Amino acid sequence: MKLGATLLVGLLPFVWIVEAQAEIAVTTGYHEHGLSFTFKSVPAPASNDAATDATFSLVDGNRDVNGGDLGVLHDGRVPVNHDQPSANFFFGAGTDGGRIQIDFGKIISVKQVNSYSWHGMTRGPQVYKLYAANGTADNFRPAPKKRTDPATCGWTLIASVDTRPKDGDGGGQYGVGITNGDGVIGKYRYLLVDASRTEAHDPFGNTFFSEIDVIDADGPEPISTVQKPVLTTFDSDDGKFHYTIDVTEAPDMADWAGKELKGVIQEWYPKIVAMLPSEGYTAPSEVTFRFRGDMGNIPGSATGASVNLNLRWFRGERDREALGCVVHEMVHVVQNYWRQRRDRTSSPTPGWLSEGIPDYIRWFLFEPQSKGAEITKGNLALAKYDGSYRVSGNFLDWVTRTYDKEIVRKLNAAAREGIYTEELWKDLTGKTVKELGDEWKSFHEKRLNEK
Repeated sequence: MKLGATLLVGLLPFVWIVEAQAEIAVTTGYHEHGLSFTFKSVPAPASNDAATDATFSLVDGNRDVNGGDLGVLHDGRVPVNHDQPSANFFFGAGTDGGRIQIDFGKIISVKQVNSYSWHGMTRGPQVYKLYAANGTADNFRPAPKKRTDPATCGWTLIASVDTRPKDGDGGGQYGVGITNGDGVIGKYRYLLVDASRTEAHDPFGNTFFSEIDVIDADGPEPISTVQKPVLTTFDSDDGKFHYTIDVTEAPDMADWAGKELKGVIQEWYPKIVAMLPSEGYTAPSEVTFRFRGDMGNIPGSATGASVNLNLRWFRGERDREALGCVVHEMVHVVQNYWRQRRDRTSSPTPGWLSEGIPDYIRWFLFEPQSKGAEITKGNLALAKYDGSYRVSGNFLDWVTRTYDKEIVRKLNAAAREGIYTEELWKDLTGKTVKELGDEWKSFHEKRLNEK
């Protein structure tokens, strides 16, 4: 086989084969929602690999101060969710990546290089070139800047990696394994990771690198400290949707999740999809629900097709508000308004409406008996149609019953397509949203005064 750089890219984001030297192969493992960095084709991150004690240096580019330092790349630990900046290293916003040097302090037999990343959107995929050097070349430069081709100063190109899918934002969890069919990539002291951003549509295209492992052929057997996922998977009754409940961090919630949460998901996710259609739109068909212990005071959140559940909050609310919270977050998954974020011509949807629609569905359709979004004498004075969450949910319920039974569907479609404006209210009801808000509040004032 001839030496050279031949890139063979597959149709799916699972396997890329690269020949920078004889028999060099790059294999990619991928999970859309993340499964504790366990892949069929790439080994799990190790805690005792050659990179653990190596020196990582920033050769070019700027570290994003919102992320971790270079130490997170070889500490044997990985993020527990898709949006954990402090557990990842990534280059500064608006920049086109940078270069990282790895120095083992001596020449070793590099058997395999693995890199791992995780983000819910465009910072998930990996785009980089891997170079290696033994440091003995007469023209060797240990820290070549971006404007310098490393091949001209003692470095050898090992592989080119690009795990971006052809369609979509590429969010998910990635593992990349670089190997040689002969068993050893080569004998090197240095590696150079020349990283590029995944997209330039906005400033946030630099990969969330979680860990980089280097396996020494003469080193110890790799030991992984990654916790194996504890999952429950099931389908909707019609087989159109596939769900995963991840209780890895909260095994004590497994029984409740199986008896209570599973039934609500099976019944209500398809219902929500049917409630919020729009032309040409297909809701996510695979949704993951993950219990997490790092969410502070936030009960739940949703990004892409992942729903995050605050395990401490859910433990206390499992018999009260827990299921309603899940319904609220499932609505966010179906809304999918973030599809328009990179389209600068789109009209932004106000937060009160984005949150009001989920609370309308939760409090007035899923659990109306709880009366959790009622306007009372105690909250009337502060009630505003754009107060968000429960209050805005109440407003939407009133407009639905008073003016247009389909208004939530119509507002959602406009928001999803990036064409929402306040003029839409007048088109649909004959009144401005402010006029509707005043009428709604007057309705409740009169109702409460009659009691």
